[in-house]
Amino acid sequence: GALRLAGEFIAKCLPGRSIWLSDPTWPIHETLFAAAGLRVQHYPYVGADNRLDVDGMLATLQQVPPGDVVLLHACCHNPTGFDLNHDDWLRVLDVVRARELLPLFDFAYQGFGDGLEEDAWAVRLFAETLPEMLITSSCSKNFGLYRERTGALIAVTSDTERLLDVRSQLASLARNLWSTPPAHGAAVVATILADEPLRQIWQDEVERMRRRIASLRQGLVEALTPYGLAERFAHIARQRGMFSYTGLTAEQVRRLRAEDSVYLVESGRANVAGLDAERLDDLARAIARVVQA
Repeated sequence: GALRLAGEFIAKCLPGRSIWLSDPTWPIHETLFAAAGLRVQHYPYVGADNRLDVDGMLATLQQVPPGDVVLLHACCHNPTGFDLNHDDWLRVLDVVRARELLPLFDFAYQGFGDGLEEDAWAVRLFAETLPEMLITSSCSKNFGLYRERTGALIAVTSDTERLLDVRSQLASLARNLWSTPPAHGAAVVATILADEPLRQIWQDEVERMRRRIASLRQGLVEALTPYGLAERFAHIARQRGMFSYTGLTAEQVRRLRAEDSVYLVESGRANVAGLDAERLDDLARAIARVVQA
């Protein structure tokens, strides 16, 4: 909802601006912004070698017309799991500022990368440095409120008068999109965040989930070690969040599906959070068989 509202706002209030998405990105980004009437373009993010391509990303952003919108994944990049480090973010900030681009941060997985505070580092850096930006924040994952569609569109502006103008436009657009959203999820989140004991329980649970996912990543790489594949798949342990671009080919994915009932999409994208810690050896054995065939 926040993403669609942002798209509608850009289309109406910033006409003619393109929105630049990472290649690859969450597939719904493509269709959602196109449905809002925006011209969708792309900057490189992960190359054919299944490695983060920061130089390619920056080279493209340096050619983006001033005033265009660039969508950035705050953490736990979906679908690849490859995140920018602090130095990378500083380089991106320099280009965004020099080109006078409008950053739109998609912040869907806060807490699942390096921690609730750590995952907000880039968002806060940009907010403290730039006069304007947009942030879409989701509680679907870190509060387990997926079906309640709980989240927010946050607008950062240079002054209060401009913020009131933006808020007025957003309210008008939201009225025509969904009028009044359900309040149940927001009430749950507000109750938890306003009560210190409940907030601490929630923070502990998010941290346990983050550590579980990180453990599954490391565990899979270790399970692949006896097959001589630890280096080839070392990136899985370095990635963040729920998803991973494994580097498996479409044919290897099809074999895993047919021969071992292991399911992932043909791009090689896997949901790490769905792995069973007790069966990592079985999964590693299956991967080794299709990779080394």
